Amino acid sequence: MKYLSLLLAIMISPLTSAQEKPAYKVFTGEGKKADYGDILKEAVKADIVFFGELHDNPISHWLELELTKGLFADKGKNLILAAEMFETDNQLIIDEYFAGFFKETSFETEVRKWNNYATDYKPLVSFAKENGLKFVASNIPRHYASMVASAGFEALDKVSDIGKTFIAPLPIEYDAELPCYKDMLSMGGPMGHASENLPKAQAIKDATMANSIVKYRQPGQTVIHYNGSYHSDRYMGIIWYLNKYSPGLKIITVTTILQDDIDKMGDEGSGKADFVIVVPTSMTRTYK
Repeated sequence: MKYLSLLLAIMISPLTSAQEKPAYKVFTGEGKKADYGDILKEAVKADIVFFGELHDNPISHWLELELTKGLFADKGKNLILAAEMFETDNQLIIDEYFAGFFKETSFETEVRKWNNYATDYKPLVSFAKENGLKFVASNIPRHYASMVASAGFEALDKVSDIGKTFIAPLPIEYDAELPCYKDMLSMGGPMGHASENLPKAQAIKDATMANSIVKYRQPGQTVIHYNGSYHSDRYMGIIWYLNKYSPGLKIITVTTILQDDIDKMGDEGSGKADFVIVVPTSMTRTYK
């Protein structure tokens, strides 16, 4: 009987393994296996948690919400939510909505929301509102970023004093040799003709998001910031500016990548963040 059980286990185990379809796996930046509990354990020790998402990836969005809930269970009202997906000149609208000045339908009409807001970001906004948490619109108004993309940082000299309150303090420091900005110049198509202003537009976004975090965070508070992974991968982008504006903060980073085989983290994820969420390439998308 013992041998029959062993034989059945040998026969069944490959089938069972083949039937397992994990939606994601977690690794450290060095490629060691980890799990969600490891992320939460480190996140509760941090001043700032950067969650680098793939904007159309449902696993990113689900884990953002779960990690937010986990942090709230530990931090309570000392947790602040902040997001690239909302622009600084919409902060008043968010604050007044949270204060009950108007209904949800009016809020969603007035705020500049992304096309996947209802499925991916509304749950975060609702969680913050329901629990009395601050929700920070951290990103630069898009028309200012477009101005920089067209004409460089000098274009912002024309912005009014009121307009400049929605942007990181000018002039911003800029290092064109940072890999995150150098790499963008190769993204301008097969001929590599990206304008040198393209990474500058990225930098003014990064600087403004970093400034927004510093502006609203008080000592003892934890900020979880949701952003496209490129803004915080390799501890650059927003983090480079954050370290300029407020050095010494304890920062934990999470990123998301896609792989055909998620049993082992590939070279793409190495060193990108403290924790790498690896999702199957075949995962459904929240929008196209």
